[in-house]
Amino acid sequence: MLENMWTYVDNLPLLELVVAVTVLAISGVVAGFLAGLLGVGGGIIFVPCFYFIFTLFFKVPAEVAIVVAAGTSLLCMIPTSISAAVSQYKNGNTDMEVIRHWSVAMLVGVVVGALISSLYGGKWLAIMFGTVMILNSVNTLLHAKAKPAFSSLPGPFGQRIIAFCIACFSVMLGIGGGTLTVPVLNACSVPPHRSVGTSSAVSLFVCVPGTLVMLLSSATEPYSPVGTWGHVNFLAALCIVPLSIFAAPWGVKIGKKIKPVTLKRIFALALFIISLRMLYSGLID
Repeated sequence: MLENMWTYVDNLPLLELVVAVTVLAISGVVAGFLAGLLGVGGGIIFVPCFYFIFTLFFKVPAEVAIVVAAGTSLLCMIPTSISAAVSQYKNGNTDMEVIRHWSVAMLVGVVVGALISSLYGGKWLAIMFGTVMILNSVNTLLHAKAKPAFSSLPGPFGQRIIAFCIACFSVMLGIGGGTLTVPVLNACSVPPHRSVGTSSAVSLFVCVPGTLVMLLSSATEPYSPVGTWGHVNFLAALCIVPLSIFAAPWGVKIGKKIKPVTLKRIFALALFIISLRMLYSGLID
């Protein structure tokens, strides 16, 4: 199988390979910046990018591409989330009490979500990604100025249920957790900048164990892009990670200067555009 994958890459036109690497590099800068600015782990950029490159340039079947895209996204978000989380912590934006209540439940959710994705993943993940993210973005955009739905977070047990669900869905979708964490914390009266900072820490609890499970839970699928081990593609990660690390602190610095309502709208608009394209691809392929 490994020999077939290398032969496949040899048959790929050089220009297409250069374009693919260039797109990956640009995506690394954008994803790192968004990770710091919005508190998202970069997955809302990584997953669609990997999916389109794997299917368009490497001709990988959609049902294989989406699972590998999700696993690779989790790997790429580890250094990005570390960079963003450290910057947010230094700026006093991380609620460590939330992290303490959520930590164990998130780890359990990660394992459950990763196993479901590895064993039963396919095109439905692309459709699920697009649908969930579109609903998320529309809700955030329409309620950017709305008052929080709750006066505070629920008790420890309720928070653990929330943490489990966020981690489980995040791993299946290949996102770091910030995309779901930010609106949940905002709805519970946590200030936007503190929601963003806390979500960066949440991403670490999703990305690290999620990557390990995606690596080890199953054998490499036939027709996976070159450089794939399990459901993680290391070649794509090498193209993206270095640039995303350097870009994350820029986003944090700029985010401190933006009004909370504006920050919410930026988050919602970026999410909507990317998710719409992902949903469209999942439905027509």
